[in-house]
Amino acid sequence: MGLLAEKNIVIIGGTTGIGLSAAKAFIAEGAHIVVLGRNEVSVSLAKNQLGKNAEAFSADASIPGSAEKAINFCIEKFGSFDGLYHVAGGSGRKMGDGPLHELTLEGWNKTMELNLTSLMLSNQAAIKKFIALKKEGTILNMSSVLGFSPSPKYFSTHAYAAAKSAIIGFSKSIAAYYAKDNIRINVIAPALVETPMAQRAANDEAILSFIKTKQPLDGGRIGKPEDTDGLAIYFMSDQSKFTTGQVVAVDGGWSISEGDN
Repeated sequence: MGLLAEKNIVIIGGTTGIGLSAAKAFIAEGAHIVVLGRNEVSVSLAKNQLGKNAEAFSADASIPGSAEKAINFCIEKFGSFDGLYHVAGGSGRKMGDGPLHELTLEGWNKTMELNLTSLMLSNQAAIKKFIALKKEGTILNMSSVLGFSPSPKYFSTHAYAAAKSAIIGFSKSIAAYYAKDNIRINVIAPALVETPMAQRAANDEAILSFIKTKQPLDGGRIGKPEDTDGLAIYFMSDQSKFTTGQVVAVDGGWSISEGDN
């Protein structure tokens, strides 16, 4: 019996990177999983990798109703809904995010929609379902160390930092409100992790050199998606039944290290 035996979990943004790694880890711990992703090819590949204890489908998390459909599908397929892990988000750099003096309004709005609005909608859908079912549950949200530990030379996307910081405030606020209902909300804040979103940084020699001292653990490296899996399992399991409103950085030492530019 794994730590997530008989748990039925929805992962928003679960078809690539950190979300897909978590889906595999959750299944290994006994869970049934529904993963949602925007890209149909990634959704199909994820379904093939995850096997019979998972379902995957394509939807845009920033559109109202997408998370609700995933949650309802989880209940129909697996019989209940026990937890939501929101990983979906991404850089708004190509949409106009950047330093404040260069930031476009479109870049700001798109980055907020991608990272913050999508999370609000998924959390709202989960909360409504837990309340309707009169049951306890757990929500885990994905922030970033950039929400509280900036790195101005290489990571100067100010709308992204604002969105990731807002996720922390939002999560703590709803954690306080719904604690009486035994609904737990916690946050993971990774540093630079090797994912499809991180390719700009992962292929830049100057950034890699910086990361060796900014994320000095384990030889000084970029994080791997699986580095966050253990903590995610904890928060999605009954091991964390007395833990809510917490933010934990999985950052290789980023937030306590200067980093050599």
